[in-house]
Amino acid sequence: MDMFQDQIPLPQSRNATPAPLDAPLSSTARPLADRMRPRALEEFLGQEELVGKDSLLRRMMEADEVRFMIFWGPPGSGKTTLAHVIAGMTKAHVLSLSAVTAGIADIKRVIQQAREAVSRRGVRVILFVDEIHRFNKVQQDALLPHVEAGTVILVGATTENPSFSVISPLLSRCRVFTLVQLDAENLEAILQRALHDTERGLGEMHVNMEDGVLGLIARMSDGDARRALNLLEMVVCSAPLDEEGACRVAQEHVKEILQRKQLVYDASGEEHYNLISAFHKSLRGSDPQAAVYYLVRMLQGGEDPLYILRRMLVFAAEDVGMADPQALQVTVAAFEAFKHVGQPEGEIPLTEAVIYLATAPKSNASYMALNAAREEVRRTGSLPSPMTIRNAPTKLMKDMGYGKGYQYDHDFEDHFAPQEYLPDDVKNRVFYKPGDFGFERDIKKRMEWWDQKRKEKA
Repeated sequence: MDMFQDQIPLPQSRNATPAPLDAPLSSTARPLADRMRPRALEEFLGQEELVGKDSLLRRMMEADEVRFMIFWGPPGSGKTTLAHVIAGMTKAHVLSLSAVTAGIADIKRVIQQAREAVSRRGVRVILFVDEIHRFNKVQQDALLPHVEAGTVILVGATTENPSFSVISPLLSRCRVFTLVQLDAENLEAILQRALHDTERGLGEMHVNMEDGVLGLIARMSDGDARRALNLLEMVVCSAPLDEEGACRVAQEHVKEILQRKQLVYDASGEEHYNLISAFHKSLRGSDPQAAVYYLVRMLQGGEDPLYILRRMLVFAAEDVGMADPQALQVTVAAFEAFKHVGQPEGEIPLTEAVIYLATAPKSNASYMALNAAREEVRRTGSLPSPMTIRNAPTKLMKDMGYGKGYQYDHDFEDHFAPQEYLPDDVKNRVFYKPGDFGFERDIKKRMEWWDQKRKEKA
């Protein structure tokens, strides 16, 4: 099968049923999720803000004024469905590509078809690119001149943040429409429609559904309509038959089929960054409940626990710091324990370290000291250290004054000999400013005592 199709006839009216963007299969061979794909905006559920009455996108579609656009949203939220609906409402010629399988040759071929459609029929051409984030930079660059020239009107769909996955020249020409994850109420309505639809759904199968089953499927589907419909189809087709030949579906049957809920998580995509950010901020905000929750979300989604632990090591030094120096030791211990024990038992010390970090006093004073010192070095360059604290391993260096006048602190009362350690040009700079919380209260008292001793000597 070609990776693109020129197969969507111009509808006779605005309410005409859209032809599918993909090559058609027989109704019996097509999955329930594909058969139940909404054919018009009136059937489209869960994106009210996007396609509701008087919304920008709805006005554009009803006026047949489709412009360059990208639909961005989680799996099963309706991105490709919207493209199908647009195909049925527009008077433009519609072509499609799947970025999963298409290459440069396919892009050239579909652009040639677009040119022929424009010259032969004088119509606008919409090019729908599914999973557009799968196109690499070279492939996106190949599309760019034809988009700029207006040969095609680009409509893309992506589960990845287009800010990171679509090249800037293409993105600047497109309006991004964001779809949200479907809630359980909308998913249950979609399942109800599929269960009772005799034309495209399961209405002729005489399903005897126990109360609460559809709600359970909706909750287990994690906001993904395609997953919900696939699960419904699997449950119904594998359900036992009663004496009257009807399918009997109980909640236990659903739980048996889907032993573990598959969470929406892409260990290399945007959700990876969303969850690690939420985890990090929950630790910083001293919320152990949220921190443990996001930890489990990442672990259940397949994140590498050692990646989480590496982020925790950074957090222990950056956000807890000297307010509780033991936080770093606890995290290192959890890191080593996990490497020795592995999963699932290694998740116990991992969780212990998460709770420790979340409940520890917080200070970023060490991190700020590092940044301040970096900026000073960048500004002033390689200043010479004071001669008194330089090492003098040779006679020549001693004769030049290296180490002359150095006072050995342990020879003095309180093991402290006030003297200057910074270069002259920066000797009054303060990089580390301890806070008033946790162990840094003690550090602050010591530093104030040392400062007082320096003033007395001066």
